[in-house]
Amino acid sequence: MADFNSYFLMNADEVIQYVKSKTSFFDGSNNLKCAEIGDGNLNYVFRVIDEESGKSVIVKQAGDTARISDEFKLSTNRIRIESNVLKLEGELAPGLVPEVYLYDNVMNCCVMEDLSDHTILRTALMEERIFPKLADDLTTFMVNTLLLTSDVVMEHKEKKARVQDYINPELCEISEDLVYSEPFTDHNNRNDLFPANKEWIEQNIYADDALRFEAAKLKFAFMTNAQALVHGDLHSGSVFVKEDSTKVIDPEFAFYGPMGYDAGNVVANLMFAWSRAHVTKADEKYLSWLEETIRDTVDLFAEKFLASWKGNVTEIMAKERGFDRWYLDTVLKDTAAVTGMEMVRRIAGLAKVKDLTTISDEQQRVKAERLCLTAAKQFILKAARFKTGEDFLRVLKDSALNHNVQ
Repeated sequence: MADFNSYFLMNADEVIQYVKSKTSFFDGSNNLKCAEIGDGNLNYVFRVIDEESGKSVIVKQAGDTARISDEFKLSTNRIRIESNVLKLEGELAPGLVPEVYLYDNVMNCCVMEDLSDHTILRTALMEERIFPKLADDLTTFMVNTLLLTSDVVMEHKEKKARVQDYINPELCEISEDLVYSEPFTDHNNRNDLFPANKEWIEQNIYADDALRFEAAKLKFAFMTNAQALVHGDLHSGSVFVKEDSTKVIDPEFAFYGPMGYDAGNVVANLMFAWSRAHVTKADEKYLSWLEETIRDTVDLFAEKFLASWKGNVTEIMAKERGFDRWYLDTVLKDTAAVTGMEMVRRIAGLAKVKDLTTISDEQQRVKAERLCLTAAKQFILKAARFKTGEDFLRVLKDSALNHNVQ
């Protein structure tokens, strides 16, 4: 029997031994079952359940390579970052993240609340399900976790210490490569293009000098703008939902970066859902809700951001008249640019989204990808123009009418 005093990657049976040894969650039960349920690119995720009581937990363990590819050599420190960030987010945005029960720096794993009664947001959106609280919950989460970890609110020396604590070089490098470099250059020759769109992407993305120039500027902003503690991977696969609950998970990519990186990822992934629904002619009620959610995600974020600023600002110069609106405009500009970057990288890069890849009709997928990329270029090239949710939605809908996607 393992003693768990030195690191190794666990299998399901060893995870059962682990939770019995390290926690009192199951009170000595001998009816535990365990299965590996992870479908992400990085970590191993196990669900342990007591079949008699129904109690269950999640055990998440980090390996020293990514599951997506052994090319990505990673520090297992990311599980420390994830555990600590979840605890902090739980304080800043109560009820919107899972509870962490245990972090183990030897086995590089954490034990946390099981959200099996929820559904991954991406899956739910592909099933055309409606969640009335989604925009409200996500914008509360973002405003609370972003603004309250910035220099606007935090004492500056404390904030700088936190920047140091959340340096995350290996996972930041993945984003720098897969979001900000490879989708525009394919210099590592590992981009995965849908064959029917390959030539179009080469002509309209790879060969667009102005687009690549903006991507270069955005990459350096991502690497150098330690604005707030960002989740770093806030897509629809990192959110669990049910009708009356929203939970943000998987902040292993967290670091101090630009606020717009989180907001842009949320908007882009809602747009993937809209694009799928549009080309597959989804139910109009669902499509209308998606459009409302896209608008509300931007508008509620701005509204709550300004309200939180007024109530929480401590930095003396941030109290100057008009500075709050100016600052918000810079965040919205970054949000627009990141929306575009995320839309490009999920189509022209290595890591895909099921919203698009599972569209079975080739012509529908061609249209969905091209409308996303057409909109993405506007978000990147004209980022400063986007101030409201309607501004964002209008570009998406106009792109669907563009002659290139007919």
